[in-house]
Amino acid sequence: MTKISLLASVTAGVAALALVLTGCAGESKPVVTEEAAAVIDHTGETLNIDFATYNPLSLLIKNYGWLEEELADTGIKVNWVQSLSSADANAKLLAGALDVGSTAGSAALLARSNGSPIKTLEIFDQPEWAALAVGPDSTIKSVKDLKGKTVAAKKGTDPYFFLLQALEEAGVDPATVTIQNLAHADGKTALFNGSVDAWAGLDPILAGAETEGAKLIYRNVDFNSYGFLNGTETFIKEKADIAQVVTNVYEQARQYAIANPDATYAVLAAASGLTVPVAKTVITERTVIDINPIPGKKQTKLLKGIGKVFVANGDVATQAQVDEALKTLYDTTFIKKSYKDIDVKATEAAVAK
Repeated sequence: MTKISLLASVTAGVAALALVLTGCAGESKPVVTEEAAAVIDHTGETLNIDFATYNPLSLLIKNYGWLEEELADTGIKVNWVQSLSSADANAKLLAGALDVGSTAGSAALLARSNGSPIKTLEIFDQPEWAALAVGPDSTIKSVKDLKGKTVAAKKGTDPYFFLLQALEEAGVDPATVTIQNLAHADGKTALFNGSVDAWAGLDPILAGAETEGAKLIYRNVDFNSYGFLNGTETFIKEKADIAQVVTNVYEQARQYAIANPDATYAVLAAASGLTVPVAKTVITERTVIDINPIPGKKQTKLLKGIGKVFVANGDVATQAQVDEALKTLYDTTFIKKSYKDIDVKATEAAVAK
């Protein structure tokens, strides 16, 4: 694929993004402001940032080298670290192995509720990435049928909290369900080898499982929290300029994904081992990228409901911890400088003239 360079606008003080046409290969290239792009010398330092198959924007950024290009003059090295789940990303953020990591909104709130010093920089998408699945020959038809059964779910992730919310809605006591704490890929394996009766799965692994015969018994987009991009408080405080560039590049990638869906499908497919048609299903049917990336009231309302589940199931000791975490979780400083709600096609057409 053609590498897309990201150029700084010569118009200082205009905190907005636009798409212009590059003369190379007919592809669009996003633009950041000169003000947001200004950074200091970070020679000898490293930015540890994650990529994950559940975060398609991270895959685009890594694949095209956009972040390395934007940071080329700063001296900082970009170190990409794979996150296998939200819980994995949270563990690495807490340990200092990541400066920036992508998680479900529920997982970000859980981590901060339990003392992890992270802040959400922006929202990268609104996915319906979690659902409850059973094997091809299963007789389980509904959530109520899970009473007395064994379900695979990775604790601390959206599928886990999706499961708990689904059980609560169906009136099934979680104590009557055996939850096996398995990584997402291991949960799929356990489902197909019969080690568990059901699986709270995560896309794109879940979409792949469907092509192999897995059946979804319960879906509910309202039980899925958004994709949150999080930074450690230390990183945000000590490298605010780099945090701004990371947020800019994410917003650029989001606009690129909207304008170039076929390239997005291809990158997701290559990274996750899926076919392009399955990757397309994940993006077009179960992921909304064209959203307002600034976390706010909508996300807070959703997380308030999930936070109650944390406390009820012992994942957080008190409701006060959840309430305080939710008050302090967002740092919208950077995305507000990067974001402007634009019509991508109209902008491209105007610039082309």
